[in-house]
Amino acid sequence: MTSAATSAPQLPACDHVPAPYAGPSKSEVLAMRREFLTPALVTYYREPIMIVEGHMQYLFDETGRRYLDAFAGIVTVSVGHCHPKVLEAVREQNERLQHTTTIYLHPNIAEFGKLLASTFPAGSKLGVCYFTNSGSEANELAMLMARLHTGNYDIIALRNAYHGLANQTMGLTALHTWKYPYPHGFGIKHARFPDRFRGPYGYDDPDAGTKYAQDVIELIRFGTSGAVAGFIAEPIQGVGGTVELPPGFLAPVYEAVRAAGGVCISDEVQTGFGRTGTRFWGFENHGVVPDIVTMAKGIGNGAPLACCCTTPQIAASMKQRLHFNTYGGNPVSTAQGLATLKVILEENIQQRAHEIGGYLKQGLLDLQQRHRLIGDVRGQGLMLGVELVKDQASKAPAGEETADLHERAKDLGLLIGKGGLFGNVLRIKPPMCITREDCDFLCKVLDIALTEIESK
Repeated sequence: MTSAATSAPQLPACDHVPAPYAGPSKSEVLAMRREFLTPALVTYYREPIMIVEGHMQYLFDETGRRYLDAFAGIVTVSVGHCHPKVLEAVREQNERLQHTTTIYLHPNIAEFGKLLASTFPAGSKLGVCYFTNSGSEANELAMLMARLHTGNYDIIALRNAYHGLANQTMGLTALHTWKYPYPHGFGIKHARFPDRFRGPYGYDDPDAGTKYAQDVIELIRFGTSGAVAGFIAEPIQGVGGTVELPPGFLAPVYEAVRAAGGVCISDEVQTGFGRTGTRFWGFENHGVVPDIVTMAKGIGNGAPLACCCTTPQIAASMKQRLHFNTYGGNPVSTAQGLATLKVILEENIQQRAHEIGGYLKQGLLDLQQRHRLIGDVRGQGLMLGVELVKDQASKAPAGEETADLHERAKDLGLLIGKGGLFGNVLRIKPPMCITREDCDFLCKVLDIALTEIESK
């Protein structure tokens, strides 16, 4: 990959020509948004951009300018914006039937559930699907299932987690990343997050995972009266800064949770569908099998679609109560989900995430050797994070520098995410159709932006 230069790099060639935009101007849209939409909405950049079209790994604003999307709509687009096979499936379904509830039979939801179940490890018993509209709903449903099935109430989550912004999931979405009061966190306990970059046990400690697991085990023993309904964790924290769970952490935690009568929930909203490269599901990288798996975002390549998948035994607990979702599993969303999953499997997207993700991570590691601001490069496949620090010794978070880099990257044609406890982590999670040439462009942009910021 190339070194920094003063001129802006060129995006790789693309033969897609965006349609002329004839709608309201960006300033008019911004004014309408401020007047008629909730003030809780935020814009990602100091100078907001307006995206009106997408094609695979690229996005286009109202002027026709093209950007490399390295954030995939917050990890929502898995196989590419407006993938032709996905578009065709949705078009065909829209022309036939747009909505019917699950009180009637429809082939899409059944066929999708069957194919989705086939992606779980053989013998795991996972495969009973409950479709919802969002990851927040899926995680709330997982909490309900855990409590109904076990008869217990307490649920353990990890600090700095993100599991959604519905009422109950805001309690799971721990104490730090989102600054909320937590009246809705009753019955939820938070354990220390096993961060090997900032925590007491680092990358050089082969027993870090086991040591961090002790905090969860002690929390069960002393903080829950020895009985829990469930434990939930992301295999790689997404919003929390692309922080990987260390090897050896989940196995003893799962064992302790089950010994206390609880079930284990893997939040695969960002780590699922082959994104980590080596495995289809993030939990598989840890040699464990959860009792409940939640998923969203990449499941439908942008459709409002999510799922809570569990075993027949746990699913049977739901028959004790009436639970209904009007739009969950609707024909259009499940048509898009089914088409997306077929593309992932038929086009070997998981292997692509592994190969291209490895190439991109090496490029980021190369940048780390040249730039003092980069404290850590981490992640798997096409779920990568770059943590920026003011200096290597103290690891003081470089929040302002991250915000400046984020803005500068946009100006140079690259859209990336940012997050983490201190807002100092670049979240790089592109559509999984990204190419090596795109990776070169991405690293070139970061090289230029880092050089400019470090020279100030």
